[in-house]
Amino acid sequence: MPRLSNAARVLLALALGAVTGLLLAYADPALGARVADAVQPVGRLWLNALQMTVVPLVAALVVLGVNAAADAAASGRTARRAMAVFAVLLLASGIYTAFMAPGLLSLVPRDQALVDAFRLAIGADDTVIGRAPSFGEWITTVIPSNALAAAAANAMLPLVVFSLFFGFAVTRIEPERRARLLELVQAISDTMIQVVRWVLWAAPIGVFALVLAVCARVGLAVLGALGWYVLLLCTLYVSVTVLLYGVARLAAAEPVRRFMVGIFPAQVIAASTQSSLASLPAMIDCARTRLGYPLHVTALVLPMAVSLFRITSPIQYIGVVSFIAWMYGMDLGGLQIGTAIVLSALISMGSVGLPGQVSFMTNNLPVTQAMGLPVEPLGLLLAVDNIPDVFSTVGNVTGDLTATGIVNRLDARNGI
Repeated sequence: MPRLSNAARVLLALALGAVTGLLLAYADPALGARVADAVQPVGRLWLNALQMTVVPLVAALVVLGVNAAADAAASGRTARRAMAVFAVLLLASGIYTAFMAPGLLSLVPRDQALVDAFRLAIGADDTVIGRAPSFGEWITTVIPSNALAAAAANAMLPLVVFSLFFGFAVTRIEPERRARLLELVQAISDTMIQVVRWVLWAAPIGVFALVLAVCARVGLAVLGALGWYVLLLCTLYVSVTVLLYGVARLAAAEPVRRFMVGIFPAQVIAASTQSSLASLPAMIDCARTRLGYPLHVTALVLPMAVSLFRITSPIQYIGVVSFIAWMYGMDLGGLQIGTAIVLSALISMGSVGLPGQVSFMTNNLPVTQAMGLPVEPLGLLLAVDNIPDVFSTVGNVTGDLTATGIVNRLDARNGI
C-alpha cells in the first residue's frame, strides 16, 4: 500500500475532524461541546509549537535572502536588472491583492453569529485592532531600540528591519568571516526548518483537533467559510496569472498569443508537480526554443527567479490576513496594509526554497502577527492550502517567465 504524503494526511485529518465534529453537533450538541473543550488544547498546543520557531527562522531567512540577492546582483548588470524586476513585480502583486482581496470579500455574506462561534471554537485571544497609528507613531516603531525585545514581543516588522540591517552589514565584512557567519545562520535556518517539519509531521493531529472543535461548535457553516477562503485565493492566483500576460505584452513586448502558447508546457508541468523547481527545465526549454530568449538571459534569470522570486507569495500572505480580518470584522488601516505589502515582499525573497506547508506557516505567521490579528485560524487554513497551491505554482512559473521576458527586453534595449 503506498504511503500517504503529509499533505494527503492533513487533508484526511481535515475530513475526519469535520465529519466527527458535525456528527457530534447533530447528534448531541452538549456532548459535542464537551469533546470540543477536550481536544481544543491539542490544537492550540500544535499552533504554539509552530509559533516558537518563527522568530529565529524569519530572522535567519531575511539575512540569507539579503546575502543571496547581493551575491546575485554582483554577477552583472543582467542580474541587477532581474533583481529590480523581481522587486517591482512583488510589490505590484502585493498592492493588487491589498485592493482586490477586501473587495472580493465584501461581496461575501458575513454572519456575525458564525464568527463569534468560530472564534470561541478555536480559542482565539480577544484580539482587538485599535485605531490605526499615525505615520509618526508608526515610523518610530520600525527601527527597534532593542532587537531582542522586539523578538520577544513577536514584533515582526522591527525584527525584519533589524535583520535587513544585519544582512546588509554582513555583505560588507571580510569574505572569510562572512562565509563563516552565513554558515552559522544557514545552520540556524536549517535547524528551525527541521523543527517545523517535526511539528508538521504532527499536523494531522493538530488539524483534526482544530477542525473537530470548530465543527462541533459551529456546524456545517465553518466549511462554507473555508470554501470562501479557497475560492478567494484561487481567484486571486488566476487573475494575477492572466494579468501577467498583459505585463508581458507591455513590458516585454511579447504578443499575448505567442507568450501564452510559448509558456504553456511549463505551466502544465507546474500544475502537475506543484513545484517551481521541478518546472525549471521546462521553463528554460520554453524560454530558449519557443520564445527565443538568448542563453545568457535564460541561464541566469530563471535560476535566480526560482531561488529568489515567487510572485504569488504576497497574494497568499495578504489574502490570508484579509480573510482573517474579514472573519473577525476588523478593519485594517492603510499603514497596516502597507506594512503587510512590504513584509510580504521581503519575507518571500528569503523563503522561496521552503516546502509549501513549511513556508505557509513560517511566512503567514509573522505577517498575521504584524497586523495584530489572531493566528489561530492559520491551522485550519493550512489544512486546505493544498487546493489553491496548484494555481499558485502556475502563477509563479508564469511570473518567472514574464520576468525573464522583461529582462531580455531591457538587455536588448541597452545593447547587451
